[in-house]
Amino acid sequence: MLIFKREVMMRKINQLEELLTGCGLPQLCTQSVSIKGQDPQLDSRFFLGESAAAVLAACARLSAQIWHMKGGSEQDIEVNVTGAAASLVGFFWQKINGEAAPLFDMHNPLIQMYRTADQRWFHLHGYFPKLAEGTLAVLNCEKRKESIEAAVKGWKAQELEDALAEAGLCGAFIRSQEEWLNTEQGRILSKTPLFEIIKISDGEPIPFTGACNVNDRPLNAVKVLDVTRVLAGPTCARTLAGFGAKVLKITSPELPSVDSFVMDTGHGKRSTHLNLDIPEQAQKLRELAADADVFSQGYRSGSLSKRGFSAADLTEKHKGLVYVSINCYGHRGPWAGRPGWEQLAQSVTGIADTQGKDGLPALQPAAACDYISGYLAALGTLAALIRRAVEGGSYEVRVSLSRSAMWLQEQGLVTTAYTPAVPDIAPYMQCCESGFGRLDYLGPVVKMSVTQPRWLQPTFPLGSHPAAWW
Repeated sequence: MLIFKREVMMRKINQLEELLTGCGLPQLCTQSVSIKGQDPQLDSRFFLGESAAAVLAACARLSAQIWHMKGGSEQDIEVNVTGAAASLVGFFWQKINGEAAPLFDMHNPLIQMYRTADQRWFHLHGYFPKLAEGTLAVLNCEKRKESIEAAVKGWKAQELEDALAEAGLCGAFIRSQEEWLNTEQGRILSKTPLFEIIKISDGEPIPFTGACNVNDRPLNAVKVLDVTRVLAGPTCARTLAGFGAKVLKITSPELPSVDSFVMDTGHGKRSTHLNLDIPEQAQKLRELAADADVFSQGYRSGSLSKRGFSAADLTEKHKGLVYVSINCYGHRGPWAGRPGWEQLAQSVTGIADTQGKDGLPALQPAAACDYISGYLAALGTLAALIRRAVEGGSYEVRVSLSRSAMWLQEQGLVTTAYTPAVPDIAPYMQCCESGFGRLDYLGPVVKMSVTQPRWLQPTFPLGSHPAAWW
């Protein structure tokens, strides 16, 4: 039974039912779900808080289902839209030893929007060193705003977008929603489910195991390899960790990171370094994957396949593995292999165009595509684990930031005026001694009456632990 407070509009019932239907599961056990509050919680034209709350509620619903399958009691689920909206800027609330944690450089001139020769707005994204070096080489300019602005002005938008894509770099021009839906990639994504759960092969059912008492959680016997970076992928694994999964994060020591994002998404995990260019370390990842239930990766399509870590490679020998793939532009179509980030998903799909005013595009005041994609990937993973327990088999779960952006657009636009206010996040704030120091942070915003989500492992800098399960 779904129970909603009177102030929650019909769209949230539709959202939750749409998400649960997309899981493709048989009859779910009875649970009560309450989503409180409504948008706008952020200065956005889109229903960011309500959409995030709906996905988190759906995740909790499947977590409760797993608990029930293990013999646990039914339970009540509650998500507040205020907390869900706050989670879309989770890194913003962090404090280290009482001081605000440093944020990424939002004023970097290589992640700004510039005018092209044909008067289109173009969004560059050369934040990390190699992307910055490559972007400056294509533009043939210096890393100064005036120099970059003049260089972009010398290109037509489509030509610059194609040149960056050809070089394996990040950047795209701002489109309206209609323009995006008229591109080949937009048409493909419009016919693609919000999250895909693809059965790769058959196999014997693998039931959920582990104790079912007050100190346990639904996923307490599930092992997750988190082979992702930045926000969306790490958010997926962090969400699963909140439901009890044992998560080991894998990153290369050669890849740059953003400390504020690592702090925010590292809760509930151990973290190790493996360089896949070194055969012995690539073999170590294969050994870890052989003992995992979930392998989650967030690199552009085909990147890990070249190294022998595709879904087909790993599930050939490991029957029952759930392989999660998260990218920017979708897993089919001419853009499938392009690298991209949160801001570019907003820019190409029309979100930045709609959010802007007076002819100036604008980004959302939150990393909505990243976090919501992470929640959607966790939802698909939970559904795949349930299907594995019931019918057996190996599965691939696919999510993309651009498809998530399109879903946000499908929810319509907020008509209520936004009133600036500091959200009441006190009920969700927690504190721990972390690998970064004493950390104040936003904890799980979902409430469950029996198996309350929580992170037992404090967040640590990348590479702090051995490459082994524990």
